[in-house]
Amino acid sequence: MPHRAGIIDYLEAGLRGTALRQSLIANNVANLDTPGFRRSDTMFEKVLADAIEDGELANLDENEAWVFTPGTSPVNEAGNDVSLDAEIGEMVKTGALYKTYVRLLGRMYRQLDMAIREDVR
Repeated sequence: MPHRAGIIDYLEAGLRGTALRQSLIANNVANLDTPGFRRSDTMFEKVLADAIEDGELANLDENEAWVFTPGTSPVNEAGNDVSLDAEIGEMVKTGALYKTYVRLLGRMYRQLDMAIREDVR
């Protein structure tokens, strides 16, 4: 298990990754009727899992490298592959994941604060 500072770094990377996904979802929805548009997604979960497994935080700084265009979704009548239902589902899932990272990070900071206050006494 990584040390506390590592855990905080991983949680912060998770926050960045989920924020990036929400931004990509917003862009996908904005281009719902744009002919030929291909939706974008992020693979931050895989990058985060790899970073945790390798114990290497360096890969977590490259947000742009996390973005890709799957190109495997069926194309609709507008000639693009954006599904509003699928994007809303991803938005709900990503929002819940973001909340989880925020709560875990808040808990870590509260534990650190308690430890510091206890040390001062």
